[in-house]
Amino acid sequence: MTRKLIIEADGGSRGNPGSAGSGSVVLDADTGEVLFEVARYIGLATNNVAEYVALISGLEAAFAFDSDASILVKMDSKLVIEQMAGRWKIKHPDMQQLAIQAQALVRGKSVLWQWIPREQNSRADALANKAMDQEADSVVSKLAGEPSSFELHPPSAPLAASIEFNAAMPSSIRAPLVTATSPTSIILVRHGRTELTESKKISGRGGQNPPLSPAGIADAMAVAEELAKISKTGPWAFFDEPQVVITSPIERANQTARIIADRMNLPVFTNDNLAEISFGTWDGLTGEEVAERDPELWKEWRGSFTASPPKGEALKDFDARVKRGLDAVLSEHAGKVVVLVSHVMPIRGILRAVLDAGEAAYWRPLISPCSISIIRCWGNQAAEVIAVNSTSHL
Repeated sequence: MTRKLIIEADGGSRGNPGSAGSGSVVLDADTGEVLFEVARYIGLATNNVAEYVALISGLEAAFAFDSDASILVKMDSKLVIEQMAGRWKIKHPDMQQLAIQAQALVRGKSVLWQWIPREQNSRADALANKAMDQEADSVVSKLAGEPSSFELHPPSAPLAASIEFNAAMPSSIRAPLVTATSPTSIILVRHGRTELTESKKISGRGGQNPPLSPAGIADAMAVAEELAKISKTGPWAFFDEPQVVITSPIERANQTARIIADRMNLPVFTNDNLAEISFGTWDGLTGEEVAERDPELWKEWRGSFTASPPKGEALKDFDARVKRGLDAVLSEHAGKVVVLVSHVMPIRGILRAVLDAGEAAYWRPLISPCSISIIRCWGNQAAEVIAVNSTSHL
């Protein structure tokens, strides 16, 4: 039978920020018996940080007592309860990593979240004040049952990815001053795998247009789950949540976009200029097959900005098309957070444009299926690259 536990947690700061402490109580839900009390001195911190530390301490104690327990967390901090329940965004960098630490503890566990009035949280509040009064190391009291030991982990530092992030302006102090204050954030996602991707065959605009393979559908579902975490948890908890999905018209991108949009309940728009480059008569062939069929043109084409496959598209023409597609996104969705689902070459072209990079940007970045790259653009005044080819969700 699954044991049911209750955690009561609270934190406080005398000065906010100031001398801070946290208190956690773990109770048997059926008998009301107090199993653990944890009073933890934190040092200089805010109330909200202290409340998160209280939650983490209570979870560590509860799962040390019974790793399979079903837990109800009660706190008078509506902020922590709503953020942990996934209903509120986590914006402050000091809390983002603490929230990740707490979420790692509850992942795969049965945990419910309940806000309670302050007067119903007096036991945890008293422990937090005890910690602030003593200004000493954490005190853990096990009040019932057999001895059990566990380690209280130190609170995590703010995410390195967010600590220098400027939500309104370019984050680098070397960046030129801009007059626009609402950047357009673009989350670039390559489509999932197809049978041609898996067989390493060339696949572009005007070719066979295969759908996602079973593995590609799994890719798309995984990236959709990762994107759904944005603004809530994970490495981009500090980022605003997406508002719209834009896709290439090609089937594999469109199918990936629809999976993302369905998961996030977002509208989908198509931009023809974001389609993959055309490989003409080479479409559906491997590189080895093209090298055997058109050896001289194959050599000329590799690394060229002007050569094109038979009935295909030269890179210079494709580059101009992708820039038109990017300009349309920045114009039509200014100030929004956009998920843009496309292909290897358009994503490289967009990165080249925002980096003001040379032609080699078209073959130097690796852009994997359903990878995530993130940029921000202040119209044509400034741009910032936040991530390239992130694949940890796959």
